[in-house]
Amino acid sequence: MIVARPFRLVPSTPLCPAELSGRTEGGVKERKPLRLALFSFFAVLLAVFLSTPASAAKIDDQFRAWLQNDLWPQAKAKSISKKTFDAAFDGIKPNLKLPDLVKPGEKATTPQKQHQAEFGSPGAYFAEKTVRAVTAGGRAREATNAGTLAAIEKRYGVPGEVLLAIWGRETGYGAAKMPYDAFEVLGTKAFMSTKKDFFRTELLAALEIVERGLAPVGAMKSSWAGALGQPQFMPTSFLKHAVDFDGDGRVDIWNSTPDVLASIANYLVHYGWVKGRGWGFEVTVPETVSCALEGPDQGKKISEWAAMGIKRVGGKPFPASEMKAEGFLLMPAGRSGPAFIATPNFYVLKEYNTSDLYALFIGHGADRIAHGDQNFAGSWGAVGGLHRSDIAALQRALEAKGYDVGSADGLPGFKTRRSIGKWQAKSGQAATCFPDAGLVAALK
Repeated sequence: MIVARPFRLVPSTPLCPAELSGRTEGGVKERKPLRLALFSFFAVLLAVFLSTPASAAKIDDQFRAWLQNDLWPQAKAKSISKKTFDAAFDGIKPNLKLPDLVKPGEKATTPQKQHQAEFGSPGAYFAEKTVRAVTAGGRAREATNAGTLAAIEKRYGVPGEVLLAIWGRETGYGAAKMPYDAFEVLGTKAFMSTKKDFFRTELLAALEIVERGLAPVGAMKSSWAGALGQPQFMPTSFLKHAVDFDGDGRVDIWNSTPDVLASIANYLVHYGWVKGRGWGFEVTVPETVSCALEGPDQGKKISEWAAMGIKRVGGKPFPASEMKAEGFLLMPAGRSGPAFIATPNFYVLKEYNTSDLYALFIGHGADRIAHGDQNFAGSWGAVGGLHRSDIAALQRALEAKGYDVGSADGLPGFKTRRSIGKWQAKSGQAATCFPDAGLVAALK
């Protein structure tokens, strides 16, 4: 997920008149073109080795100035002590290998490719090896943590299998290492990323965590995005949602399993988890039902979806308790993949990670932890191979035609998918509701 930026060559220093004479010190005449070529070659090599460290040193200086002149006054105003501030940034330099950075003097560019799995092929995201690692790990921990999970479900109303699926997906049940210093990551991104304001807020929250004695500087280890601990909370989420469930008087999402699981449950409840409802059902959608009906803003009673011919896979009826409740059509790969009727809890899971595929992975993983390993009935088609920049171009073309794609960010969310379906239907085509190379070409 880390993208190394290439060295940028800088022009070599202009040659002085003596060097342009074509003579050596002994006065022996050399062939001028060869000598100039050799000199240029070594000048370029020298530039490569000298320019990058100099550039990095300049950025380091700018970063230190930014810390003291820009960030410190705001931190001080938020009651952060100088002792905490200095300890957090002691020896910290910008990490130029982090993704999504905009160096001083450069302009932001949309990446052609995206490195997070959520932005790739939908089918690849559900590779059996990946899913089974989460589900097998969850079942292995279910009995060990049965008392804790039962106590958490009683207090928060979130089923244990959902908590286990999130824990497993985020950090492999705590096995994933957090190799980064949170202040290095958040400081770098607050100083020079494409989302400076977001990371500035998170950086100030990280300082508050230390200032309040919730964690020492040395414990603030994170992912490359600055997410903390086994639940992978951003610092603002830690301050809002992390809880002490083991009763030892401190919140520890790095080492305490009860604190980790209860904090995840508290997070979901904050965003509206509905006790007693699952996340959704896999369904079959007849051709008479438009895939453009997808989305959390186009909900219907589940009985209404059923009346339109939508059925649960495997011949099971929808639970009687669900028929009068609201559900939402979800087709994350359009007509080229499994379809679902999602409940509001699905969109609560999306609050953890704003990806339909992530929320679906958690719901599916939770089902398998609770009921055994059974894959989706529907299969994923060969879709999702476009560059992010291609999808962004398609989104801009749809926007120009008056369609709401949400944002031309290169990510095919539900607004983009259904806009594609509407355009296809209007153009007399079969609606697939998912971007492909033909659509990109047609809409350019």
